[in-house]
Order: sequence, then C-alpha cells, then structure tokens
Amino acid sequence: MNKAIQAIPIINLALAFIPVCIVIVIQYLWSREHRNAIYGVCRMLVQLLLIGYFLTYIFDTQNFWIVLAVLSIMIFAASWIALRTVMHKQLRLYPKALFAMLVGGSTTLILVTQGVLNLSPWFRPNYFIPLAGMIFANAMNSVSLAADRLEAEIGRDIAYDQARNTAFRSSLIPITNSLFAVGLVSIPGMMTGQILSGVSPLIAARYQIMVMCMVFGAAGISSACFLSLVKPDFAKEPLSKQ
Repeated sequence: MNKAIQAIPIINLALAFIPVCIVIVIQYLWSREHRNAIYGVCRMLVQLLLIGYFLTYIFDTQNFWIVLAVLSIMIFAASWIALRTVMHKQLRLYPKALFAMLVGGSTTLILVTQGVLNLSPWFRPNYFIPLAGMIFANAMNSVSLAADRLEAEIGRDIAYDQARNTAFRSSLIPITNSLFAVGLVSIPGMMTGQILSGVSPLIAARYQIMVMCMVFGAAGISSACFLSLVKPDFAKEPLSKQ
C-alpha cells in the first residue's frame, strides 16, 4: 500500500468550513445562538494549530520530563472540565475527580503502552501522548456524565445507591454506543487515520480494538471510582434541600 499520506493545501482545507458556515447561519436565523458556535470553531482552529506545532517539538525532543508535564496538564485540566456540570460543587469534588481519573486513566495507559505496545523508550511521545489524550478525554466525559446524572437523581430524592447505579449506566452510554457502532456505522478516527496513511486495514483494526478496550475501561473505572468517592458529598441530603 502507498505509505504517503496526502497533504491538504490550505485553500482546500478552507472548503471544509462551508458546512460549518451553513450551520452557523441556520443557528443565527432560527435561534440567534450562533456566537457560541463561532467561538467554538475559532477556539478549535487555534487549539489544533497550536497543538500541531507543540507536538512537533515534543516528538523531536524525546524528553521524559516534557512528556510528564504534558500528561499532568491533561489530567488536571480534564478533571476540572469534567465537573463543569456541577460547578457549585466543583472545588469540593475536584480532588475526587482527579483521583478517579488518575486511577482509571493512568492504570489503563500504563497497561496499554507497556503491556500491549511495549514501547521503547517507555514514554515514546508520538504514542504516549496521543493515547493519553484519548484515554483522559473519554474518562473526563464519563465522569462528567456521571456527576450530572447523579446530581439530577439525588435532586429527585432518589436513594444514593440507586442514583449511583443510574449515573454509572448513563456515563457509559456514549462509549457503549461506540462499541455497537464501530465497524458497522463508523470507522473510528485512529483506524481512519492509519488507513489514510497507508497502514494495512488489518493492522489498523488491531490498533482500533486496543483503543476501544482502553477507552471503555478508562471511562468505566474512572466513573465508578468517582461515584464511590463522592458518596459523602451527595448522600447526606437531597441536593435540592442543600
């Protein structure tokens, strides 16, 4: 297979923004809530351009401390963002979200990079950082959904154990749907990227299986750990009465 991936000229890349502009125009005409979408698209553009330059530097340095610093930023930021839906308790729950994501995300990352891939050096940046990003992003989303649903259930005067079970199921809905859809409805990002770069679809499938297992495990372990740790914060009395 051809190993060279096609470069996208800037002018051609601009064409990808045509559907985005159409959606923003519809938002403006229907709800006048277009500013948030414009801000989101602009932020995405700036962040991806910056991370492109930044990762190029990191991959070239092969420095353990830089990789560790990036990993720390990922974990601290993801833990804070995960609690965006419960902002009135964000500071109090933050240490527990951080610990939960450290347990679920870090153990999964270590297992995948050192067991499945057996990286050499063990912190190889071009593998370690992208995989860490996928793991902690999914753990973040799972914890966020768990916190939001737990708050809603406790607010309805549901017993904590029942609310916890409902929150845990809800936190896994997106990743579970992905498990059902992968290969049937969609070809996921990592597999698509490898195929486009010329990797055999059979090899790409193995990597995607690894990715699906690691994000499901990290998401489930992180949300379960979080829901166990926050019981004292939610079980004392219904949130609506606090």
